[in-house]
This record gives sequence, C-alpha cells and structure tokens, in this order.
Amino acid sequence: PPLETFRVKCLAQGHDGSKRDLNLGLLIERRMEMVRIVSHNTHKRLVTCLQGQIGTDAEKRHKKLPLTALSQAMQDGGSQLGEESLIGKMMEVCGDAETRLASVLMQHEVQMEKDVLDPLNQLAELDIPNIMKQRKQLSKLVLDYDSARARYLSMISGTNTLALTAKADSLKEEVDEAMNKVEQCKDQLAADMYNFSSKEGDYARYYVMLLEAQADYHRKSLSVLESVLPTIQAEQDSWTEKPAFGTALDEHLKRSGRDIALPMEACVMMLLETGMREEGLFRIAAGASKLKKLKAALDCSTSQLEEFYSDPHAVAGALKSYLRELPEPLMTFQLYDDWIQASNVPDPDKRLQALWVTCDKLPKNNKANFRYLVKFLAKLALESEVNKMTPSNIAIVLGPNLLWAKNEGTLAEMAAATSVHVVTIIEPIIQHADWFFPEDVDFNVSEIFAMPTPVSNHTNHLTTPDSDSGGCERKRPCSMVGPEADTPLPVTRSPAFPERVLPVFRLVCVILSVCHIIGFYKHIHASNKTVKYKKTALTSLHSPYSLRNYILYINQISQATQF
Repeated sequence: PPLETFRVKCLAQGHDGSKRDLNLGLLIERRMEMVRIVSHNTHKRLVTCLQGQIGTDAEKRHKKLPLTALSQAMQDGGSQLGEESLIGKMMEVCGDAETRLASVLMQHEVQMEKDVLDPLNQLAELDIPNIMKQRKQLSKLVLDYDSARARYLSMISGTNTLALTAKADSLKEEVDEAMNKVEQCKDQLAADMYNFSSKEGDYARYYVMLLEAQADYHRKSLSVLESVLPTIQAEQDSWTEKPAFGTALDEHLKRSGRDIALPMEACVMMLLETGMREEGLFRIAAGASKLKKLKAALDCSTSQLEEFYSDPHAVAGALKSYLRELPEPLMTFQLYDDWIQASNVPDPDKRLQALWVTCDKLPKNNKANFRYLVKFLAKLALESEVNKMTPSNIAIVLGPNLLWAKNEGTLAEMAAATSVHVVTIIEPIIQHADWFFPEDVDFNVSEIFAMPTPVSNHTNHLTTPDSDSGGCERKRPCSMVGPEADTPLPVTRSPAFPERVLPVFRLVCVILSVCHIIGFYKHIHASNKTVKYKKTALTSLHSPYSLRNYILYINQISQATQF
C-alpha cells in the first residue's frame, strides 16, 4: 500500500488499537526493508563500477586509475621507439589522450560519489534503519502499555481497600505514563514517515543524476577523442611506408609521391637486368617462400633487392601478384565493357582503333602505369625466340591479372574475364606498343635502381613496318592530337588460315567450354561436394577444374595452330 495510506492509518489509531498498530507496523517495516535492500544493492554495484579507490582524494585516485597506468606505459614505449617510428609516434599521441581520459574519469567518479553514492548509502544505512528502529521502539512501548493497563484493571477489579486504592493510583499513573510514551513514539514515527515520503522524490532523483553524470562523462571523453583523432590520423596518412600490395593504385602513388608503382618499377628493372632471356617468364611459378619474401621486401619499400636478381621467376611472380591484388584492375572496372566491346569489333583495323580509344579513356595514373608495363612487355616479346614469351603467350598469362569483371562470381562473368576477349585485347596492344604509346619510356623512373646492361640490337618486327608483310596503314581516331596522329600502323597477319575461319574456331571454343562446365558439375555432384567447393574450384587459378585455366589452354592451342 502507498505510504500515505500507512500514515493515515497510523495517525488514526488510538491506544485501544494496539493490534492494528502492530499489523500496520509490519507492513511499514516490509516496505522500508525493501527500499533499504534495493538502495543497498544499487550502491554496492555502483561501487564495483568505479575504477578508482572510493573515499580517496582526487590526486591519489587519479594515480590508481588503470587508464593512468596505460597512458604511462604508452608514453614510455613511445619514448623508447623514438620519433622515427610510426608506432612510437602513435603511442606518444595515444598516451597523452589516455592521460586526459583518465582525468575526465577521475572527475566523473568524484562527482558521482558525491551526488549519488553517498546519498544512496545515507538512505540505505542511516535514514531507513532509523525509521525501522522507531518502529521497533513503538512495538516495545505498546507492549509495556498493555502490560501496565492489564495490571491496573486487575487491581481495580479486586477488594477496594485503602492500601489497594493507593496501589491502584500508582498503577494508573504508570499506565498514563506508558500511554504518553506510546503517543510520543507514534508521533515521532509519523514524523519520520512524513519526512521519508516528502523526500522520496529526492531519492528517486539520485538515479536521474546518475545518468546525467554518465552522459556528461561520455560527452567529455568524446570531446577528448575527437580532438586527438585528426592528429593521429594525420600522422598515419603522412607515413609513406605502407604496404603496396593490395592497396589502390592512386592511394599508393599519392602516398609515395611516385608516378609508377614501386612494385612494378622494381620488378621491371630486375627483369630487364636478368630476366629478359629467361624461358617461360610469367608462366613458370616461383618458389612460394621466395615470392613471399620479395613481396614483403617490396611492401617495406626497401631497395636491398640484390638477392632476387638471380630468381627472375620470383620477380615475375611478384609483378603478377601485385597486378592481381589491386582492388581495381589496372585497366579499370569502369572500362571493362568498353574493352570487351572493342575486342568484339570484327574488322582488325577498326578493332585496333576501338582499343586505342578505350585505352585513351584510362585515368591518368592507370594509363601511365599501363603504358610502362606494355612497353616492358613489348621489350620482353623481342626476346621471344629465347624466352618463348610471344605477345600471345604474355597476354594469356598476364591478361587475367590486368582485366576482370567487377563481380567475378558467376560462371558467365568468369568465362568473360578469362576468355579469348582478354587475349584479343592484350595481345595487339603488346604487338603494337609503339603505336599505342609512341613516346619513349624511361624504365628507371625513380633512379634508385641500377640501369640494365643494353641487350643486343633486335629489329622490332612487332611494331615496325615490313614491306613484305602485306600490311595496311592504320591511323588513330580524329580525336588524337599531335604530330604522331598519322603514324602508320603495320599489321602482321598469320597467312596460315583465312580471316573467315576465326569465328568458327571461336564457336568451337565456346562449345568445348560448355561441355567442360557440364562435365565439371557432373564430377562435383558425383563426388557429393559442397557448393563452397564448387565455387572454389571454379574461381581458383590453380584448380585443375578451373574454367579460366581451361580457356587459357584453348587460347594456347589457337596460338600453336596460328589462329
């Protein structure tokens, strides 16, 4: 029942309602005890939430906070690592931030102890227990009153002698005194109840103050963090030694202040020195540990790469990995459809024009790095008699690393990404590199690598006119500005098969691919493999059932048969 009901009943009782008083007292006692217990439990749990030592002064509390110990450890670590280490810089900044957060936390706990914990403790340990004591005192006084009244009534009901009359008067005074004490105690208890009832709103306010204190603490902590985050982010962004593998091309170039990606330039320079006449370059896999070490060295931007000059296959593998691990292919997702459409143009002359137009749409950084790579690959193809890496073979092994669909998950997109389209895009660009990119390329862009020993003179049969080839001249589109716009483009065609046979061969490749897919799915279902395995087998570059590897094999057959 509400406390107001208790008060009314309590004040309405007379001395003849002692049993009612006891029953009402029991109800009051239960209510008070419940409030005391919940207040005590709340105080106890709040104390466990504090990180500082309760009851101590602010300075001592601050020193004992875990955040203070953390900030000190960070600042000591930053001092040991020094300014030349990014981790050291970060630890210095974070240590200062943790010190400020510790100060905010200390102020919050001191304020919460004053505004919430102490009042709750006062309520649970003093105010309510005092009321309960008054209740017990009232019960004792009522019993004393009942005992005195019973003796008095027994006395006056007996023989009325002078001695008994005097004793009865004494008992009467005792009864009156006991009744006065009961009334006084009742008044005190009622006053305490009134006082508790009037302050119940104040007691409830403690919980509002708790949330307000927490909100203020979090606001101040957030303010500290927001003031530090721009500084620490600026330190992070200004640090140039970040991994290049898996990083967007524009971000890597901006951070390192380069025009050509470091892994690309480093690998090209090493291959120019020792790998141009290596048979099967980009095709033969390198040792996994050697490749991993080289990639880690390139990620650290180290120039100590002498040990890798003797393993050109590891260098070529690192270059392939860099291209494949770019978040967006070098030839971009945006132009993927344009590249595919250009490769589908039937007329060879118009196809080259379409490829040139698409190439000219590449973003500045992508175009510069693509030009650098194509010029190197054209130089590599000059040694094809020794290294067996013709433009077609280079396109087969590097094409999937230069262009792929944005959502390479479905079967159709995989087939498009690894089909003859990629070869028909990359191969002619390598064959006619000097037409696509007539300007010379300085491979040692950063001048931090040793220049390779000049190779023997070769005639660039891929890009120079040949009077016996029967090729016709091609011009760039009218949008091309510059004196080289009318540079003739010779074309080398294989005389082994007429042009009309090529569509038939492509159709045969498609049919064989579909058959391969059907056979693959039958193999998977027969083996009770999971869907996850199917996807892994389809997408893995190393899976024997990969559609990509199968179509690349078809392309190699077409090269061997001079299609």
